[in-house]
Amino acid sequence: MTVTASDTLVIGGGLAGIVTALELLRAGKSVTLVDRDTPERFGGLALWAFGGMALVGTPLQAKMKIPDTPERALADWIRFGELAADEHWPLAWARHYVEHSRAQVYDWLLAEGIKFMPAVNLVERGMQGDGNSVARYHIVWGTSRFMTLRLAEQLRAAGEGRLTVLHGHRVTALEHAGGQLSGAVAIDESTGREVRLSAPTVVLAMGGINGSHEEARRNWPADRPLPKTMLNGAHPFADGRMHHWAADHLGAQITHAGEMWNYAAGIPHPFPHFPGHGLSLIPCKSALWLNHRGERIGPEPLVTGFDTHWLCQQVAAQEKPWTWQLLNRRIALKEFAISGAEHNPRIRDRQFLRFVKETLLGNHRLVDQMARQSPHFIVADTLAELAQKMNALTASLDIRPEVLQATANAFDALFAPGNRPEGDAQVRRILQAREWRPDSLRTCKPAPLQQPGAGPFIAIQTQLITRKSLGGLQTDLQSRVLDGRGQPVDGLYCVGEAAGFGGGGTSGKRSLEGTFLPGCILTAKAAARHITGR
Repeated sequence: MTVTASDTLVIGGGLAGIVTALELLRAGKSVTLVDRDTPERFGGLALWAFGGMALVGTPLQAKMKIPDTPERALADWIRFGELAADEHWPLAWARHYVEHSRAQVYDWLLAEGIKFMPAVNLVERGMQGDGNSVARYHIVWGTSRFMTLRLAEQLRAAGEGRLTVLHGHRVTALEHAGGQLSGAVAIDESTGREVRLSAPTVVLAMGGINGSHEEARRNWPADRPLPKTMLNGAHPFADGRMHHWAADHLGAQITHAGEMWNYAAGIPHPFPHFPGHGLSLIPCKSALWLNHRGERIGPEPLVTGFDTHWLCQQVAAQEKPWTWQLLNRRIALKEFAISGAEHNPRIRDRQFLRFVKETLLGNHRLVDQMARQSPHFIVADTLAELAQKMNALTASLDIRPEVLQATANAFDALFAPGNRPEGDAQVRRILQAREWRPDSLRTCKPAPLQQPGAGPFIAIQTQLITRKSLGGLQTDLQSRVLDGRGQPVDGLYCVGEAAGFGGGGTSGKRSLEGTFLPGCILTAKAAARHITGR
């Protein structure tokens, strides 16, 4: 058996693992970081993520005259997440987040050479204004990919002679005796050989508990609709096995396992990285959200940007596990977007002038790309032709052309002389979104779907897509794993999504969006501070 020894063992090479290891190395510790994926995918989901961050009290907010405070952010957080008063550690982590995200995330990233785009976005407003009361969504310039690669570079520089990175290794168990951790056992998946990882301190950073659909379905709340099929936007290696090992052998507590941050509109990835891999769309606010028969879902129409948790439940409750977005090219050019670094090259590659051009003139590149690459992105000159193509995709006769036509006609009638389109809840929310300047640049002025010159028509078949686990191992504010008595498991820490981004479930039922990457950083830094005594 090969033995690797260090001061601290970090299990997982995502953002939380990288930041933990980086801070430990800078404090003089030796670190072994073990990751199941390949060197090319070092960074995990953060390598693919868009890079949106909910941050509080930043200079960028001040420049845009956004009156944010930790107290205001905490009130929004507790209300939107439906956190109960007795949820001690989730509430403590929520308070820690809003009080320290400015210094420990925003300022820290700037010091690492990572900048933000010059606009703060207003997301997750809540159906009744019960979400973000002000704009907090900061976007990393270069996306999360640039940030992750930059921090990985810093990691290698800081780790000269004191860092061991093992790729392609799967941890199977932790080693402990007499109540004291001594490391872990892993399998080199390329050879099948067993490796002993010796360390008195272990940090779990292996990703969310619900990365596999098997675990997600097992934990799905019984009182919420569960679709027959879903796409996977999580990391399949984040399968919950180490969560259960720690619970079964060390008394660690898994909390909020059924709380997830999924998305309502995913499409199969044209070039999947793993089986069932989906792309999470940012649904067009101006598109009509339809059921499998081509009827507008209601009575409350579905509109993105207000309550993702509610959207997911509405989609999951539909008769069939897919829904449709009905729009035209005018809408698509201005509003169509896909989450993540992969399909946002202007931001990812920091091409500012090209980004501005696409924002102002429309993203022709992405719309045309998806029309070529995805059979789930359907284009037609007439609604009758569109209905035919939609049925061909689903191998059904679900969409009757006359029903699709009637759906479009009913919406367009809102704009007839003498009518008040703002009486429609979707139109009303679009107008509300457009009041915020950054949103007005990316949201169409409401208009008839069949407006002359706005075509061709587009239908996008979407499914619910799993993404992030909001629950995980319960931790205190030092990121120490807690047992059933509320006592720390000596030498064991948990960070990032594995810890439900802090406390085992700090978001509650809903995230204000953009809390995940900062949550990885904050929990990682907390663990490193306690381990090093700094």
